[in-house]
Amino acid sequence: MTIQQLTCFAEVAETLHFTKAAQRLYITQSTLSYAINSLEHELNVPLFVRESGRRVALTSFGKELLPMAKEVL
Repeated sequence: MTIQQLTCFAEVAETLHFTKAAQRLYITQSTLSYAINSLEHELNVPLFVRESGRRVALTSFGKELLPMAKEVL
């Protein structure tokens, strides 16, 4: 788990939108998606439910991780 992954996770959790999060972090959406997917793979849990229209929602695992990520950041 890297600071970049946690930063990407926290931004997506705040915006609930991958494109907006990438824009706010000044990175490409593919870089953001890769960081989130890598984090989910490393933790072996889904952190977001991807919905149609590029909107996302936090899973219960994501809701548990968010306060810890904010504390670290």
